[in-house]
Amino acid sequence: MTGGEAATRLDGLTSWHADWRGLRVAVFGLGMTGFSVADTLAELGCEVLVVAGAPDADRERILEVLGVPVVVAANQDEVPERVREFGAELIVASPGYPPHHAMHRWAAAAGLPVWGDIELAWRLRDKTGTPSKWLLVTGTNGKTTTTQLTAHMVAASGVRVAPAGNIGIPVLDAVRDPLGYDVLVVEISSYQLHFTHTVSPEASVVLNVAPDHLDWHGSYEAYRDAKGRAYARTRLACVYNKADETTRLLVEQADVIEGCRAIGFGTNVPDVSDFGVVDGVLVDRAFLDDRRSRALELATVDELRERNLAARHLVEDVLAAAALARAIDVTPEHIHDALTTFSPDEHRNELVLSHDGCLWVDDSKATNSHAANASLGAYRSVIWIVGGLLKGVDISPLVAEHADRLKAVIVIGIDRAPVIAAFGQHAPSVPLVEIDTGDTDQVMPMVVAEAAARASSGDTVLLAPSAASMDQFDSYGDRGNKFQAAVRAWAQEEADARAQQPTSDDDAQG
Repeated sequence: MTGGEAATRLDGLTSWHADWRGLRVAVFGLGMTGFSVADTLAELGCEVLVVAGAPDADRERILEVLGVPVVVAANQDEVPERVREFGAELIVASPGYPPHHAMHRWAAAAGLPVWGDIELAWRLRDKTGTPSKWLLVTGTNGKTTTTQLTAHMVAASGVRVAPAGNIGIPVLDAVRDPLGYDVLVVEISSYQLHFTHTVSPEASVVLNVAPDHLDWHGSYEAYRDAKGRAYARTRLACVYNKADETTRLLVEQADVIEGCRAIGFGTNVPDVSDFGVVDGVLVDRAFLDDRRSRALELATVDELRERNLAARHLVEDVLAAAALARAIDVTPEHIHDALTTFSPDEHRNELVLSHDGCLWVDDSKATNSHAANASLGAYRSVIWIVGGLLKGVDISPLVAEHADRLKAVIVIGIDRAPVIAAFGQHAPSVPLVEIDTGDTDQVMPMVVAEAAARASSGDTVLLAPSAASMDQFDSYGDRGNKFQAAVRAWAQEEADARAQQPTSDDDAQG
């Protein structure tokens, strides 16, 4: 088959019910994403070869039953001969394979088209009948909370919906669900967006854009442009953050479906066609006919406070989610009902303990500077736990911005040197403790001990690492869980010690 013939065939593969049989596909990756891709393609009758960066005995065993061979290629600078000889017509790449990987350089030189799992899922979304409507959520910070909020709002309207993609279940698993879904709220990363080509959501949002994942994309500009791909081919509403100029510019540059609207959100009084806050009430001034003279009430900030959603960045997430839901006709009443029962994700500004007037807060999910910035800005006197894998991002601006609210800093992780250097330059007077241990199980107990020695009433001990976790922990969730366990263990020791101290009556009797 010539290159032109192969391209024509791929152009026609836009349905589960198209003829995928015999298509030769090389799948890069054998993690959760790569496995779901290989499993799906095998079900469709494709000829599949999986390239794995490391062995995975359990998944390899399942794929062997499906007739899918696996090649382990740990060296990122080489392309196995078996891959070259396979004769692939299409590559489906997992996020673990950045564009500069040798496999991608080989595919580009060979003129092979590259999709991601999101692109494949979009083409297969009609498996159970009527294709589901898609709502896309991306951004440097707030994706998971906004995705969960949106799905919760849509579910309140009685529609069968699932959060999918980078959250919940792989999007291909959602597409293959026997009962099907009316709506998928797809949390999509910059990695996944890089390999989308035909996805056309009902509504989309880029919550914010700040430098992140520069090691994967190669530059901030490439990362920003990848985020902007979320708006491409949007049908009804491109939702953007009025406090983030980049998101507005991305909307202006997007090639959307005729009739698609730009909908802004922010915590100030909204302009026409925006979502915002008026006298403590969240309102929709976009999806109503007489929007020039009135707005629809959604919820109050006081109601959000009862659900731990009143911090400014979380109010923004609520407004963004509401805009996506309203774009597909979820009523204000259903949005209000959803907000009264929603709980934020674990490890997202989660209060672990209030002890002697000091707050202990787990924001382990703050894996980049943008997220940590929002978290730091919520407190006045902070003992900041920071560090991990910085992913090529300079933490100096964050240190400079919040130096005056820092009582102390505790540095963890493998990339400690640039963090310490940033404090030396921008906050030299802030007391700094470096946790230097090879015993990962002792990292958080040591952190908590150092924080407790410095904390007093009015302080907040804040785990907002501004870095990925995989250098010392299994995930940001594992990092947060170990922090919480160490905090509670310390608090229990404190309580036990106080219980053993003699009371004033005991002293008198003695």
